[in-house]
Amino acid sequence: MNKLKLIIRREFYAKVKNKSFIVMTILSPLLMVGLFALIIFLNDKNSEEVRTIAFVDESHEFSTTFADSNTTKYVDLTALGLEEAKVKANEFYYGLLYIPKGDSLNVLSKGIAFYSKDAPSLNLLNSIENKLEKKIRNLKIEQLHIDVSKIKATETVVNIATENFIGEKSSKIGSVLRMAAGGGFGYLIFMFIIIYGTSVMRSVIEEKTSRIIEIIISSVKPFELMLGKIIGNALAGILQFIIWMIIGGAILFTVTLFFGSDAVQSTNAMPITPDVVQQVQETTGNNLQLVLQEIKNLPILTMFFSFIIYFLGGYLIYSSIYAAIGAAVDSETDTQQFMMPVLMPLVIAIYVGFSVIENPHGPIALGFSLFPLTSPIVMLMRIPFGVPWWQIAISMVLLIITFVAIVWFAAKIYRVGILMYGKKPTYKELYKWLKY
Repeated sequence: MNKLKLIIRREFYAKVKNKSFIVMTILSPLLMVGLFALIIFLNDKNSEEVRTIAFVDESHEFSTTFADSNTTKYVDLTALGLEEAKVKANEFYYGLLYIPKGDSLNVLSKGIAFYSKDAPSLNLLNSIENKLEKKIRNLKIEQLHIDVSKIKATETVVNIATENFIGEKSSKIGSVLRMAAGGGFGYLIFMFIIIYGTSVMRSVIEEKTSRIIEIIISSVKPFELMLGKIIGNALAGILQFIIWMIIGGAILFTVTLFFGSDAVQSTNAMPITPDVVQQVQETTGNNLQLVLQEIKNLPILTMFFSFIIYFLGGYLIYSSIYAAIGAAVDSETDTQQFMMPVLMPLVIAIYVGFSVIENPHGPIALGFSLFPLTSPIVMLMRIPFGVPWWQIAISMVLLIITFVAIVWFAAKIYRVGILMYGKKPTYKELYKWLKY
């Protein structure tokens, strides 16, 4: 046990005293802030671009449909005719919208065309199509001799109030908060496993290449050495994440204080649709107290303790595999043949996790949150939506059993591999090492 402590301490100090570790610990939050600032700047610049759209309306029904906005201006070139308008629009404007004269609105709608030098943006086309669809709809209603204003008066916006059977209210902002919390924790574990699992593998390869491993292995057991490397790197990683959270929190607080919450919201990287954003804005604008209630309703304690267990379980499983791969090869180039099977469950977990957010209690969500190689990510994405305790318990038990089994197998490969040189191992060779 004393030797294990010494190895953990050695790995920890070797990691945290490394110049690249110190530089990245300080610079990473600043780089992230710089990246967000760049995204905000580019979004602002992109929104400042004003596009001028010319149109030829041979039907003379749509001249009042196109109103100028901050980003789009409209110019009526109907008097020039289509061919002459094309020449002028090609020289001076972003594009030309052509609306033909038809015997009926249905025929007219099928003849509408847009001409431009480059492919037009999807948002612009959607905006023009929405305007035309509303106008054609109103014209059809008028042809039926129905008062359009009365039709509009019948339109009603419905916001469904939701609550569970014990009377606790919920809202759309609650779903967004759960998506953000689950996705954030899952992605954090994914990044930690990739970064520090690879770090463990490189550490093993470096010691094996320099032949230091032969001296170390004469004093300690291979299993203690492997476990010490894994735990030492994990502690260094946890320290780095804590420092990032402190620096990031301070920077986030400062940015919010000086530039307001809009600057922070515009950097949101979650895949949230504009409709959801609008619903959230409506909800937050109408009932701030309900938003605070939704935050309070999140299973924060369950999320916190589950994060620790899944974080440790997931990291230990994958870092054991990384350590075994590092021991089996002579250089980092030789690791490529073994990396794909290791990365596949993690990548699948991320993709499945984001689809699980849409249906957190379906069979796919349940299956992948119980499977030990994907449960650290998928189950954490489900927990904010409420998961029965027995599912969490089964998932954790399977995770621990798998961890013990994989560490046992990894230790056997590690024990043989670290003293094997000059031979590229195959999967068949690794299977033989398990029997030694």
